[in-house]
Amino acid sequence: MNKYESVLIARQDLGASQVSSLVDDLKKVVAEQGGEVVRVDNWGLKNLAYRIKKNRKGYYVLLNIEAPAKAVAEYERVMRVNEDIIRYMTVKVEEFSEAATDDETVDAAVEAVEE
Repeated sequence: MNKYESVLIARQDLGASQVSSLVDDLKKVVAEQGGEVVRVDNWGLKNLAYRIKKNRKGYYVLLNIEAPAKAVAEYERVMRVNEDIIRYMTVKVEEFSEAATDDETVDAAVEAVEE
């Protein structure tokens, strides 16, 4: 199976429990299609570089996914129709990156996603 890293930005007015339930729903979608979410890294509420759909902040979540391409296509379709997700990006990787533990690493990754 292929490996993917996916970052999503959820709306700022959601609570932490709503974001985790949103991630659980996405995990179910991947599992139903024969894939697996290996790791979920919640980066928390961060400032956006510019407004996106009238939001100045957003909850960032990184998911490491090991799944076939059809599972990722369905996963992205579900994110596209969900109004709570304002941006997402999924990339295919050879190996998963190490856990981002310090704030500098997280901020650098957030800036790269926003560009």
